[in-house]
Amino acid sequence: MTKSVTKSVTDRVTSPQDPAFESWLEGQLRHSASAMLAAISPVAIVKHRPGFGQTVRPVAGAIVASTVLGDWDPDPDYFFHWFRDSAVVIDALRLLHLERRVGIEALQHLRDFTRFSLALNQLDGRIDAAVPGRRARVAPDFLQFLRDESDLASGHGDAVVAETRVNPDGTLDVSRWARPQHDGPPLRALALLRWAAVGQLDAPLLADVSALIRFDLDFTLRHWREPSYDIWEEESGHHYYTLRVSAAALAEGAAWLQGLGDTAQAQRCREESQAVLSLLDDYWVDGRDATPGYYRSRVLADDRLSPKALDIAVILSAIHSLAPEATHGMLDSCMPAAHSVADPRMQATLARLDALFDAAYPINHGRTKGRGPAMGRYAGDVYYSGGAYYFSTLGAAEFCFRAAALGGARGRDPGHWFERGDAYLATVRAYTPASGDLSEQFDQRSGAQTSAKHLAWSYAAFVSCASARRIAAAAFGSQHQG
Repeated sequence: MTKSVTKSVTDRVTSPQDPAFESWLEGQLRHSASAMLAAISPVAIVKHRPGFGQTVRPVAGAIVASTVLGDWDPDPDYFFHWFRDSAVVIDALRLLHLERRVGIEALQHLRDFTRFSLALNQLDGRIDAAVPGRRARVAPDFLQFLRDESDLASGHGDAVVAETRVNPDGTLDVSRWARPQHDGPPLRALALLRWAAVGQLDAPLLADVSALIRFDLDFTLRHWREPSYDIWEEESGHHYYTLRVSAAALAEGAAWLQGLGDTAQAQRCREESQAVLSLLDDYWVDGRDATPGYYRSRVLADDRLSPKALDIAVILSAIHSLAPEATHGMLDSCMPAAHSVADPRMQATLARLDALFDAAYPINHGRTKGRGPAMGRYAGDVYYSGGAYYFSTLGAAEFCFRAAALGGARGRDPGHWFERGDAYLATVRAYTPASGDLSEQFDQRSGAQTSAKHLAWSYAAFVSCASARRIAAAAFGSQHQG
């Protein structure tokens, strides 16, 4: 950037902010960190599923999607260890540790998480399926939700980590669900690679982390070409999000393996990562009549354009693929801009999503100046309120802060991106209760919280977004706090 542009950006970012906003940001970050930590190793909570004749007692290392014991009454039952959600949480824990908001206990959480994850690889659904009287313990009206024996028996080997989720006591999920899902292993590999780079792991912990990284990289190498369910567990096909995080894991894994002297495997990971990115180039959909194009979120078996093609999952893939602290480093590195926050096509996708939700959600109509649109998943969403998601709106904000840290792109200066990120955060603030509690959704009409309460992913998204905001401010030499 030129000196004049740099001064303009610095002035804008370091100018006096609304003290109430800054105070809220810090308070919400503290609350989000505390609430997220409650989802890690929730060993004091016992979950009863009488319909399935099941009692679940979590063990150390499990991370539940929500600590609230819902039973679809109307709160959903999210008392499971999702591979995707847990990876997002364990990465946010790293950010809290780096920022000294969580001390040495973060390393114990990582140790427990890694051991729990490695133990899951030994699960064998064939044993569970062969247990006598398995179906007799299930209430008659729950049999329709019970996995059949052949499906349960398939849960062994690589298929375990493709299960989407497991019980937090380390047993297989016995309910019918969308399987397989392939985003968990690469996301977990990315989180663990970043933890390994922290340099604070003792030898036994580093050995366990390394073993799990290798497992996840090997899984990704073997399965990235295969269809799986999308991030929302709704449609089977090939998905931008899953492919993008796979490419990132393989690229970062290649650098890690090279450092260990495993040249052959590093080269294989590099080549496969490039193959994934080349495939994603074809996910671009051209715009029409001055409407910007976008990256479509999925390619289904019959190659039809799904109604869910325009999906916030694409934006989430951009921020989940690169650690917040690594974003600014892209300016001085050879890291590719394609399929990142610096990609004009990715920015166009965010613009299309902005327009979609701005028009679709009543809470976005006539909103207060300085607030961005509340963001959902895709057009026509019907899950619960089909409304705005905290992690979607926070993901859009983080995308903007990442773009600001890069010095701006596509003719927009960094200050524009920073202000845009703050506008999304202002919307999150408007629909967050005084308690600071974050659910999964807030209603598109009333703004009331809905779906799962205390969603760990919502809290993790706030942690990551706040970290990206600080990094963006620091990139301009700012002392901005929040």
